[in-house]
Amino acid sequence: MWMFLAKRFAWMILTLWIVFTISFFLMRAIPGGPLDRDRNPPPEIKKLIEKHFDLDKPLYQQYLIQLGNVVTGDFGPSFKLADYTVSEVLLEGLPKSFALGVLALILALALGITAGMVSAVERGGWLDRSMMVLATIGIALPNFVIAGFMILLFVIVFPIFPAAGWGGVDFLVLPAFCLGAPFAAYIARLTRTGMLDVLTQDYIRTAQAKGLSSFKILTGHAMKGGLLPVVSFLGPGIAGIMTGSLVIEKIFAIPGIGTHFVQSALNRDYTLSMGCVMVFTTLVYVMNLLVDLAYTLLDPRVELE
Repeated sequence: MWMFLAKRFAWMILTLWIVFTISFFLMRAIPGGPLDRDRNPPPEIKKLIEKHFDLDKPLYQQYLIQLGNVVTGDFGPSFKLADYTVSEVLLEGLPKSFALGVLALILALALGITAGMVSAVERGGWLDRSMMVLATIGIALPNFVIAGFMILLFVIVFPIFPAAGWGGVDFLVLPAFCLGAPFAAYIARLTRTGMLDVLTQDYIRTAQAKGLSSFKILTGHAMKGGLLPVVSFLGPGIAGIMTGSLVIEKIFAIPGIGTHFVQSALNRDYTLSMGCVMVFTTLVYVMNLLVDLAYTLLDPRVELE
């Protein structure tokens, strides 16, 4: 176990360094800079600003300086948000993005697992067909299209939820559903496939022969093995939910790190963009590690290597 965790940690450090390097040079390769959209200051003022942000140094020196700052956990000041450091912006936006992502994941798991189990139990029936049609539609439609339908239906036609902003739980319902709906569709199909495979196993027939109720067989015996494909999907699924939140947060005006990431890219805010990239990369890697550990708990035959 400890050897496995040590290897994964080493790979995470290498991955973060590669992502940092690629992101750094891609940002500098794009035409324009963080000072280009400001009012044209006098040359001496512009030189002072560039010196303050180390933009007057050669590119390799900028790379080494920012790499050293990232290693120590200091992303530096934001180029565009006055009197804010990148760490302050991330600490302010991360709880909002986390709340949105967790609620979207809960909705995706609840809807997807329920629909998949119903489809497996009612295989070939109208419920099965209906669930799989809805799942196919959910997979085909991107979350921003679903967001447009939801805003039109539940904000304009039936004004049940607020259109945008940040406040109570009611502000999170629509964006969380729009973010989690495509993943609920994937989970439904995977759950159906896994459950159909498990329900044909000998130990399920043994449980049926013992007179156990269908509910006990499903929840106590079949679910554990039937959800293995879902657990495997959670790694890339959580990554998709986090990266998909960039669009959803922008549509619903949620001040999370997704919104800051989009705005920092538009503003050429090098330090804030880099901070968001590193946070997203770390979260994705950690989530994939947790999924691998969970897989071994559900299936003892799987060994960590």
